[in-house]
Order: sequence, then structure tokens, then C-alpha cells
Amino acid sequence: MRPAHVCLAVLVAAVWGVNFTVIEVGLDHFPPLLFSALRFLVAALPAVFLVGPPKVAWKWIVGVGLALGVAKFGLLFIGMDAGMPGGLSSLVLQIQAVFTALFAVVLLGERPTRVRAAGMAVALAGIGVAAVDEGASGPLTGFALVVAAAACWGVSNILTRKASPPDALNFMIWVSTVPVLPLLALSLLLEGGSADLAALRSLDRAGAGTVLYVAWGATVFGFGAWGWLLRRHPASTVAPFSLLVPVFGMTSAALFLGESITPLRWCAAALLVGGVALTSVTPRRPSAVPVTESARLPGSRSGGSLVG
Repeated sequence: MRPAHVCLAVLVAAVWGVNFTVIEVGLDHFPPLLFSALRFLVAALPAVFLVGPPKVAWKWIVGVGLALGVAKFGLLFIGMDAGMPGGLSSLVLQIQAVFTALFAVVLLGERPTRVRAAGMAVALAGIGVAAVDEGASGPLTGFALVVAAAACWGVSNILTRKASPPDALNFMIWVSTVPVLPLLALSLLLEGGSADLAALRSLDRAGAGTVLYVAWGATVFGFGAWGWLLRRHPASTVAPFSLLVPVFGMTSAALFLGESITPLRWCAAALLVGGVALTSVTPRRPSAVPVTESARLPGSRSGGSLVG
């Protein structure tokens, strides 16, 4: 990769990592489901009118929209609102790589290599250490919700792999149109219309800024730049940069929110990042086999996953 492309990959990881700190700030201004709905609403409009028609079947857009937008981000925002720290959330969500690999075994009939199986075991050990650390300092409910969010993320990765979208940004923008109404309906049902109206009426610059960051920064810019890199470089070259996300997530949470990083959390981080790195290792294929465009997309067999 050219130095400029390396810098862009690191920048995207930084944007996605800091996103967890921004989410924590946003949850001080909005109920979690309303905040998630606003994220996708602002990400979809007006971009949906600029990216052209969908390039994959609607069943994949709806499926990923529900699994990623409603389930994954809904659970993540609720878990963080329940007390799960932003930095730890950015780390624990990396277990999605293990869920993706497990779902690929069950649903796609893939056989994990010994290295990948070892990576799953190491990453699961990291989750265990993180659970012990969180249990010693806070409620485990938020932790469990974030793990559930990672599982839903794994489902969306499998659906994305099946969809094989040729344009990651176009796909993500159209996916962003799906969760808005379900999340708004769930917010009205579970959080109450009065709470939603109060949050919107008291909207200030800080609250608006968090919505703009998670929508345009983490979603539109993040996925646009990531997709651009994946179209120009092998996924095996780009995907490892996603392992920097929890580094930026934990660091930004410590700097801006005063979130402590305990020795147990450092241990969990080392196990999780190391395990995910091993889980992401793809066996070398014969050089005569060309790398297809679908293999360069987020969530593909050779690539990373939808992040942020």
C-alpha cells in the first residue's frame, strides 16, 4: 500500500474507534433507540439520492438492515446506555469475527483451519477475561447486550457475504434506509414518545454533533473510504487495520471520558485482538486463482467485517 493509503486506513480505524466515545456522549442527549434511528436517518438522507439504485437484491439490503441496523446497533446502544463503557465496547465487539466464523461453519458449511480454530479459542478467552473485569467494576447486563450485538453483527456479515455487493458505500447507504422506521417504532414503544420529544426539543450543538459524527463520519466516510481501499488492495492487506479500532476506542475513552484501563482489560485486549487476528487468517490460495471483486468486500471470505 502507498503511504497515503496506509494513512487513510489508519484514519478510518481512528474514526471508527473514536465513534464509541461519541456514542457515549450522544447517549447523554438521546434515548438509545432514538439515537440509533437518527444515525441511520442522517446517514441515508440525502446520500440515498446520490449513490444510485441498489446494486444487490432487496432481500439482502433488508436482511442486513435488520440484522446490522436494528439488532446489532440497537443492542449496542442499549448496552452502552446500561453502563457498558465505550472503550470496552469497542473491544468486545471484535468477537464478531468469532461469531462470523462459527456461523460460516453452520450456515455455509465452511471448515475452519486449525489456526482459525485456535484464534477463536484465544478470542473467547479474551471475552472471559473482559467479563471478569466488567463484573468486578459494573453490571454484566450491558456486557451481555454488547456480546449479543456482536452475534447479530456476525449474522449481518454472513448476509453481506452472500450479497457480495460490488459497491460497499452504495450498499451501506441503502442498508441505512431499512432500520429507521423499525428503530423509531421500537423507541416509541419502549422509550416512550415523551422521552423522544423531550430529547429532540432539547437538541443542542453537542447532541447534533454526535448524530452527524456517527452518521457522516463513521458511516458515510468510514464505509466509503474502507470500500475504496478494498477495491484497490487485497482484503488481506486492508482488513488487519480494523484491529486498530479497539486501540483508538479504548484510548479515546480514556482521554476524553476518563475511562480506566485496568490490567485485566489490557490482558483481555491482547487476547481478543490476537485471537481475532488468528481468526482472520485465510489459507493461501494458488496464484492461478484470480481474486474476485466480491473477495475484497467487507465480510467476504478474505476480508474484514462491517465496522463502526
